[in-house]
Amino acid sequence: MRLLAITPIVVDDAELARRQARYDALAPAGVTVVLEHLDPGSSGSAGSSGGGPTGEPDDRTPRLPRALDTADDVRASERALHARYAAVDPTGWDAYLPDCVLDPLADLAEAEGEGAEGAGLAGLARPVLGLGRLTAAFVTGQGARLGAVARNAPIAAELDRRLGQYSAATVAPTAVLDLSVDDIADDATWAAAVERTVEGLDCDFVLNACSAVDVAEQARAPYVLDPTATALALLGLRARVTGRLDDPAPATTTGTVTTGATR
Repeated sequence: MRLLAITPIVVDDAELARRQARYDALAPAGVTVVLEHLDPGSSGSAGSSGGGPTGEPDDRTPRLPRALDTADDVRASERALHARYAAVDPTGWDAYLPDCVLDPLADLAEAEGEGAEGAGLAGLARPVLGLGRLTAAFVTGQGARLGAVARNAPIAAELDRRLGQYSAATVAPTAVLDLSVDDIADDATWAAAVERTVEGLDCDFVLNACSAVDVAEQARAPYVLDPTATALALLGLRARVTGRLDDPAPATTTGTVTTGATR
C-alpha cells in the first residue's frame, strides 16, 4: 500500500524531513508513506503563503496556513489540502493520508459520498484515509474509554467535533496543552505538557492530537496514543490480511519537492 501524505500547514524542508523520518520508522511491512509539502511551489520557510497575484487568497488558490491557531486556519488547511490532492496524478498511489489527526478531508468526503468506480471520496481520485478515524476505531473497537489532548483550543474543538462524527466521543472535552506550533518538534516540552495533563483524565487511552510528535511508552493507563503510529499499525494489518506485503521500503523525500502535478 503506497500512501501520499501532505502536510496540513506550510513547513520548511527540515521539518518535512523530520516528519518523513517518522513515517519511515513507523511504517510496517506492506505500507509506504511519502510526505510532501502543502505548498508545491515552496520549500516552506521562504516560500509563498498562497493566494493570487496580490498574495491574498482567491477562488483559485486557497490560503496556506503556517499553523493551526484559529478556526479559520483549520478551514483554510482543509481547502488547501483538497486543492493539493485534487492536482495530484493518482498513478502509483493506493490512497491519500493527510498528515493531520483532524482528518481535514472528512467533511468533504461525507458531503460528496462515494465517487465513480475506482475513485475515492471528496471528489478525489483515490480513497482518503484518516489518522484520527483509524486511531478512534482502535479505541472504540475495544469498548475502551477515550480521552484526548491538543496543543491549543481551536484544534481541541475541531477534534471534539470530528470524534463526535465518528461516534467516538471522549470522556471529557479535549484537554488543551497551551503549546505553540514550534513545540511540535520539541519532544521534551510536548511530553512534559502531556504528562501533566493526562494525570487528571479518567480514561483508558489518550489521543495525542498531533501527527508529528513522538510518544513515549507508558507503564499504565491512561496510555497516550501516537495517532500516526496507531493508524499505520492498523494499515499494516490490512496489508497482511490482503496479502500486500511486497511494497518497497519507505521512500524519504529530502531533496527537491515533488509536486502532485508531476507525479
